[in-house]
Amino acid sequence: MTWSDEALLRSLTPSVLAILVRRGADFAAAEDAVQDALVEAVRVWPADPPRDPKGWLVTVAWRRFLDATRADAARRRREDLVDEEPPPGPAPAVDDTLQLYFLCAHPSLTPSSAVALTLRAVGGLTTRQIAQAYLVPEATMAQRISRAKRTVSGVKFDQPGDVATVLRVLYLVFNEGYSGDVDLSAEAIRLTRQLAATIDHPEVAGLLALMLLHHARRAARTAPDGSLVPLAEQDRGRWETELIAEGVEILQAALARDRLGEFQAQAAIAALHADAPTAEETDWVQIVEWYDELARLTDSPVVRLNRAVAVGEADGPRAGLAALAALNDSLPRHAAVAAYLHERDGDLATAARLYAEAAQKAPNLAERDHLTRQAARLNARRGR
Repeated sequence: MTWSDEALLRSLTPSVLAILVRRGADFAAAEDAVQDALVEAVRVWPADPPRDPKGWLVTVAWRRFLDATRADAARRRREDLVDEEPPPGPAPAVDDTLQLYFLCAHPSLTPSSAVALTLRAVGGLTTRQIAQAYLVPEATMAQRISRAKRTVSGVKFDQPGDVATVLRVLYLVFNEGYSGDVDLSAEAIRLTRQLAATIDHPEVAGLLALMLLHHARRAARTAPDGSLVPLAEQDRGRWETELIAEGVEILQAALARDRLGEFQAQAAIAALHADAPTAEETDWVQIVEWYDELARLTDSPVVRLNRAVAVGEADGPRAGLAALAALNDSLPRHAAVAAYLHERDGDLATAARLYAEAAQKAPNLAERDHLTRQAARLNARRGR
């Protein structure tokens, strides 16, 4: 099986899953059947590739679902609903991914459970990645996803969830693609564009603007050796000006509707960074004001952590440290923020210690290496 075949399987999975759900399969059983079909594809396709991969997967997955249903004595009463196997042949060339996002955001689930389930079943994220996004232990997230699957097992998926839950899922998928181990950013942007084209909602526009503004900086975020490049040190000539212009235009139209939401506020912060010709010319005072709005909208400790950095830039590192002191030091990246502010305040010993501490807690290898280098740099300066 080649890499292109593996990529094809990943791209087809949401559509096949959605087709099985529409044909009457409950979500948990459909997911198991699709996984079985994928395993069979890995075994069979290298020697006998199908002419219609999607149709092949639908047919095999449906057969596996039928077999599992017929073998389950507790579900024999539903055999008459699944007697007829669909004929093999080309499947409709329709992108069902966004529809599946809405179906996973089912009214019977809490928003947090719906997001976790969708990220796992449709977004392709691991339980560990989802747990990191939610700031909870992996075991806790595994239990949450299992409960969500049990809740929707046997539920008829004819009541799609709300836009807010789907936006949250798309945002987390984008963030994982932007900063994590799996490249999902482009897919999140594609789906958000689809949503923006069908729903006139300022927060949908805000999320799309936020994604575009962040994605515009992606090429400058890493050095040729793969190491992270902080925002202040990025080559702004590598930022994609077309994406920035599009993001700003979408954001301005959304803000003009005077229905502010958290994604619009985040996009406004990203736009201010994008608008600055150099890091030194960044309008940190206005960024702090937007963080105040964002904190009011979300009451998120992570937002307040980022606000402390902005305060440190606008009013000096000691003001930033004072803002940071009000937050729990167990927050992810708290030590990294404290290290940065202490370094700006001239306390290199404390900063080096905190950078080393932050490196031990880093969620990925690139960030760990960056923080380790920061600690080594300060220790070298102190030794001179």
